[in-house]
Amino acid sequence: MKPIRLSEHAKRRLQARGFTEDEVRETILTSEWQPAELNRLECRKTYSYGKTWNGRQYQYKQVRPIFVEENEEIVVITVYTYFFNEEVKQ
Repeated sequence: MKPIRLSEHAKRRLQARGFTEDEVRETILTSEWQPAELNRLECRKTYSYGKTWNGRQYQYKQVRPIFVEENEEIVVITVYTYFFNEEVKQ
């Protein structure tokens, strides 16, 4: 597998959106890739969470990286994070 690198934009959003670099890597390595807008790729993975985010308790967190596969590496453009209390199908 190619190295996975977060863009500066994705790194700046890390704390604000509540994901970790490890979660992004695991999601890309273990989830099915789908086409996304602008010739990019996306995938998603739901994790057990059981913590408070922005003042509310959530049982699940879904990580959705948007990325491009280049010749030498995978570059993560941005990452969306969703928080839920009911399990969501992948």
